Amino acid sequence: MDELEYDRRRRRQWLAGTARAEGVERRTLLRMMAAAGVPALAQVLAPARAFASAPGSPVPGIVKPLPAEWFVPRGTNAEMRWDTFPPHTSQVPAERFFVRNHTSTPLIDADTWRLRLFGSGLPGSAVEFSLDQLRRMPAAGVTAIVECAGNGRSFYTSQQQQSVPGTPWTLGGVGSAHWRGVRLSELLHRAGLRPDAVDVLPTGLDPEYLTADGTNLGHVRRPLPIAKALHDTLVAYEMNGEPLLPDHGAPARLVVPGWVGVASIKWLGSLEVAAEPLYSPWNTDFYRLFGAAYPPGGSAPLAEQVVKSAFELARGAVLPQGRATRLEGRSWSGSGAVRKVEISTDGGASWRPAHLRDEPRADTWTRWSYDWRPEHPGPYELRARATDRRGNTQPDTAVLNREGYLFGAVVAHPVTVA
Repeated sequence: MDELEYDRRRRRQWLAGTARAEGVERRTLLRMMAAAGVPALAQVLAPARAFASAPGSPVPGIVKPLPAEWFVPRGTNAEMRWDTFPPHTSQVPAERFFVRNHTSTPLIDADTWRLRLFGSGLPGSAVEFSLDQLRRMPAAGVTAIVECAGNGRSFYTSQQQQSVPGTPWTLGGVGSAHWRGVRLSELLHRAGLRPDAVDVLPTGLDPEYLTADGTNLGHVRRPLPIAKALHDTLVAYEMNGEPLLPDHGAPARLVVPGWVGVASIKWLGSLEVAAEPLYSPWNTDFYRLFGAAYPPGGSAPLAEQVVKSAFELARGAVLPQGRATRLEGRSWSGSGAVRKVEISTDGGASWRPAHLRDEPRADTWTRWSYDWRPEHPGPYELRARATDRRGNTQPDTAVLNREGYLFGAVVAHPVTVA
């Protein structure tokens, strides 16, 4: 499950002609090879392409209601509002869960839906499973956070004065839920997994993705290393004890704990199991880190999320002078359980420990609180800083990358005391 080492191996295998990359331009892979240290290819490299969002679709983008007190619409997406989050709720109700769509939400007939498994990593012909068949298999449940890789992107611009493209999420492109379904390992073994299988390529059934120049990249798909597929990945058909809603992947979706949200493919239609490495645009041109701090071909494909913290409080809120105010929020990390949270009420000049309201767990966020009695009126800047059990701490600034992914720096939260 070491994505960096695995990606290096995939690059070498592609160069040797044993990897497949449908929908990926040759110059993209050549650029990646140069970044991996193959100097003979440098002379034929082309500059990285800059992709824009898909043009608007006549199909309604999101099916469920989006009341303004719960969501901030962002193009084809909807961001959850932290300041109206239900108090004392550990998981996000499905009706309030954020929505990340590359195109638009499809409406799929659960009775006729089939999940198809095929490829060189299986011993025979394709295998199909209906939703009813999945429900009759041994069920498994996992509490896991799903978070867009671009969550927090807007703070590159508003906080660090660095311009980046893409959906300007604040911190609401994230949600935690309890997912129930069938372990992907169960399906792979039932299909007859070969010992030489290396990749699983899940593909969604949402409309095909078009770039701004009209290039059709096909359905959203992103290869998953077989080790992660067999470890803790779930094919989920329920969310918080109820069938999935259309916007969240009905009839079934992947849930890949700890990894960036794009790995948890919604509206799952097929799983290609391959004995050769696979690439797609979603782990070559998208969902890598490009920029001055990274190799010319970009970083390895994004896998684990970074540490983040959010106040359950409106930005710019007015708080009373001389009275106790309980500041509440949540912290989380894709690398492990949160170990501690610190709060600053003076813009980061000093820090005090917050009270952790949950036993920290690796698979969900940790709620915290801090009692504050401001004695003087005026503007204040609140900050929350988390550290996980692997020692990862939120930095003061995030390293810039071209697409604005993985913003994990401490976020300044302005309030006024009156």
